[in-house]
Amino acid sequence: MNPANALPTHPVKQWWYKWRFHLNILLILIPLGFMPKYFADAKLLRGDAGLGANPVSGIQVGPYSLDLAELRDEAPRADGPAGHFKLFNAALCKACVNEVKAVYLRIGKPRSLRTAGTIFFGAPYRMITNLPIPPRTRTDAQIWITLEGWDGSLHQASVPLAQASPATVAWLEKQGGTP
Repeated sequence: MNPANALPTHPVKQWWYKWRFHLNILLILIPLGFMPKYFADAKLLRGDAGLGANPVSGIQVGPYSLDLAELRDEAPRADGPAGHFKLFNAALCKACVNEVKAVYLRIGKPRSLRTAGTIFFGAPYRMITNLPIPPRTRTDAQIWITLEGWDGSLHQASVPLAQASPATVAWLEKQGGTP
């Protein structure tokens, strides 16, 4: 027997020399298991999978209409001391794209344009905003949509939170929100 080709005598070294090829194959296969979720998230963020989870279509806001959806069907995410936030997507109707200046989203009715809520940004057919969700929000709360036109007009409409984001309502109930 050639001593250069002999396996080392220590058991750990023997195991390593015998199984290192199989461990390298495993290091390649493990990331492949996460690829479907990665591609599904990329498809959602590109807009190829629609607006998101639980879309509410044809919300009439004055003379305009829009579609609203939460980005993912999951509970609001914590963002440090700022609290919890939920991502929402919206798409304006084709006829009102050139007439709407800004779209705002808020929980509870806004008192004025200064308190209209978070502003949507992005292309008119796929706008996104990060809506703060106070932990004491009632489970029967309304999400208010405010549209500001280029002519200075304001239009408002509301959607029940339970319709727009069932995952948020479930999270609020788990947090001990009041009905």
